Amino acid sequence: MTGTPATPVDADESPDHFLGLSGAHIVATDTLLATRDNLADVIDTKAMMCVHGDAGLGKTLSVNASLRDLVPEAVCRVQFRARPTPRDIRHTLFDALAVSGPPPAKPIEFDRILKDVLSEKFRVLVCDEAQWMSRECFEYWRHLWDDLHTDIAIVFVGGGDCYQVLRREPMLSSRIFVWQEFRRMSSEQVLRVIPAFHPIWETATPEVITFADTHAGHGNFRSWAKITAHTQRALHRLDRVEVDQEVLGWVFSKLSGRSR
Repeated sequence: MTGTPATPVDADESPDHFLGLSGAHIVATDTLLATRDNLADVIDTKAMMCVHGDAGLGKTLSVNASLRDLVPEAVCRVQFRARPTPRDIRHTLFDALAVSGPPPAKPIEFDRILKDVLSEKFRVLVCDEAQWMSRECFEYWRHLWDDLHTDIAIVFVGGGDCYQVLRREPMLSSRIFVWQEFRRMSSEQVLRVIPAFHPIWETATPEVITFADTHAGHGNFRSWAKITAHTQRALHRLDRVEVDQEVLGWVFSKLSGRSR
């Protein structure tokens, strides 16, 4: 990490942020810039990439923001909330690619149609929540990417077992062009990033920001989004204009889940 102050990338990208946080900025952190560079390489080589790390560290936000700048017209996103099967992937891709007609009944016919569509123009397939996928699912993605006619790059974004599953399978891991791990912000990073993340922290003292991170933020962007959303309400209800430890005490009472 460098010592230069963090700066916002966009004035307001609330749909990218947890809770649709109004006024939040996408901050040009070193991790975000590395994600953009890595994705540019993956796009250039039409390769596969794995973005992994614990929940709430900004993986999806960084990938979405980077691809919006690099190839917005080529992105096809799919997401799974439970343990999918290759059949689920087929049907999800069929819908995401807006393929006309009814889904084929037989897997061979289904795969042929998907491959035909994926050969028409270059696409970046982003598989979010990839930790839900089994070995068989990852093998299906490899099957699509290995085809000589498909014109795709694939980005797996996931936490949990995503990294371990891919690394356990040489046929899969050998095809991943870039691995990128997301980690929690250090205390020094928090002091540079959070004032640029949202206007309510611009005038907060380093002591207040450190206090908030120690007790609730823990270097996690999603946790900071929750802190910020509650702090906005606290400032209004307590008729305050700046964040201090009393305001944060009100915020922590909402986050702790226990009566004091």
